[in-house]
Amino acid sequence: MAFPGGVAVEASAKGHTIRTDQPAPFGGDSAPAPFDLFIASIATCMGFYALRFCQERGIATEGLGLSVETIRDPEKKRLSTIKTALTLPPGFPEKYMGAIQRAVDQCAVKKHMIEPPAFELSVLSQPEPNSPQASAARTTSVTPA
Repeated sequence: MAFPGGVAVEASAKGHTIRTDQPAPFGGDSAPAPFDLFIASIATCMGFYALRFCQERGIATEGLGLSVETIRDPEKKRLSTIKTALTLPPGFPEKYMGAIQRAVDQCAVKKHMIEPPAFELSVLSQPEPNSPQASAARTTSVTPA
């Protein structure tokens, strides 16, 4: 995790840097907001399953698309519904309609929302830079067995 300036936050994942920011006037709008990435992760995950379904069956993918619409609950100030719409390419075989829907429903991001994991937060403090604990931490070394 890095804080490159303003309210931007960067995370590293498997060798990639993912940058987020907040829209103006709260941030510099230099990158998507974290919540926008969350919604995009649902769309790209479902899109991946639709794409692979077509590719594995030799079905043309030109015109394949997926859109996401979010509906907010104003009282709870959170999403109440996430609607997705899969647009199939022209000439998509009728016999695969149900199968592609089942394939897209396998999206791991969606599955984790339906059956969410437990969240655990640990808050760790660091010693002051010139404290005895910091000096001990700098001089302690561990030798692998």
